[in-house]
Amino acid sequence: MYKRLMESYDPANDKNGVSGERIAFRLHALSQIGLGDRYSCNRVSFSKEEQQAKELVMHWMKEAGLDVRQDGVNNVIGRLKGATSETTIMSGSHLDSVPKGGQFDGPLGVISALEVAQAWKDEGFVPAKSYEVIVFTDEEGARFQSGLSGSQAMVGEWNLEKKKRLRDQEGKTFEDVLQENGLSFQTLADAKRDFSEVETFVEVHIEQGKRLEKAGLPVGVVEGIAGPSWLEVIFAGEAGHAGNTPMNDRSDALVAASQFISAVESLPPDYSHSAVATVGQLSVSPNGVNVIPGEVRLTVDIRDIHKKHRNDLRDRIRNVAKKIAERRAIDVSVDEIMSEDPVPVTEALQQKAAQAVKAVTGNPALHLPSGAGHDAMIIGRKTDIAMLFTRSQDGISHNPAEWSSLNDCVVTVHALKTLVEDLIKG
Repeated sequence: MYKRLMESYDPANDKNGVSGERIAFRLHALSQIGLGDRYSCNRVSFSKEEQQAKELVMHWMKEAGLDVRQDGVNNVIGRLKGATSETTIMSGSHLDSVPKGGQFDGPLGVISALEVAQAWKDEGFVPAKSYEVIVFTDEEGARFQSGLSGSQAMVGEWNLEKKKRLRDQEGKTFEDVLQENGLSFQTLADAKRDFSEVETFVEVHIEQGKRLEKAGLPVGVVEGIAGPSWLEVIFAGEAGHAGNTPMNDRSDALVAASQFISAVESLPPDYSHSAVATVGQLSVSPNGVNVIPGEVRLTVDIRDIHKKHRNDLRDRIRNVAKKIAERRAIDVSVDEIMSEDPVPVTEALQQKAAQAVKAVTGNPALHLPSGAGHDAMIIGRKTDIAMLFTRSQDGISHNPAEWSSLNDCVVTVHALKTLVEDLIKG
């Protein structure tokens, strides 16, 4: 990985204390922990691999002059005390991965935040405000199909009863895994922190999409993190013999579902440029070759960075399902099974981030939504957030082929450093 990162790197990007070679070395070193086939990353949450990666980052944090600790959910916090103020700017991401994931999702945000502190040390600069580099635990949620545990614990907003019900593929409960790591539900509760002195959290992340690539830009400004609403839709018709039931005497649940799915695809642009809707799961019953489908269960994932637009789109999708069912004389039920509020980035912080990007690249910044959830979404419940996206090659993520060039990564670090230095002034 180091060789590939360095082979096309432009050394002119090494300036203001930022070192592309150091970033490449650190990304490569992390990639060796939990390394799988096809250069995949395998560091599920609360594993020895995740903690080993954290230990390595804690070593680098100390080299950068940070005071380092782990809290009650094993979040890593590296703190540089401000020269004149305890007011804090935070930056960071996560080191856990999905199984057979990529090497940039999470680690780039951690290394970027750390590189800012390392560059300051090398330059002999001490910020007026305090600065913290954060490594969150269990962002991906791949082990328990329920992530963001580290950021939830830090803000003190997590569901104890839900956590008690979680089990991994080996049958271990969430509590069992906590105990294996020297933790408990009480230590999770103790990880809650006071955010009164935290002014802003800034997260760098790969885009995981193609907007920046299509625009030919290395870095972009996130305008908000979409909040998902999940609907479970059940079309109930009547199963029947595929040969002996005339076409004009059928209650085919799958035909109704297919019309609904087609309609869902067309609706988001009516509400917002950032709205999306996806039918992701489909279950057909009885699911026989020669049987008219009597029931179809499906899910719709609806997201937008604007809560009103998201909710309006959700309500319209619900009405479309009911109208199709009525027209075809079958039953339908629509239940919202999950809802998270979107987290906007304030106009002021978007402007500051855009100014930082323009100062580094010379080009106006592209503003784009984040359709995926991030720790910044949770931290945004307690303080202002900003995000910078780094261009993803071919938009690929959660895949060993995930890649961002070192040039793009370093340009993003410069944009982060410029933004943080703006925020951290006395």
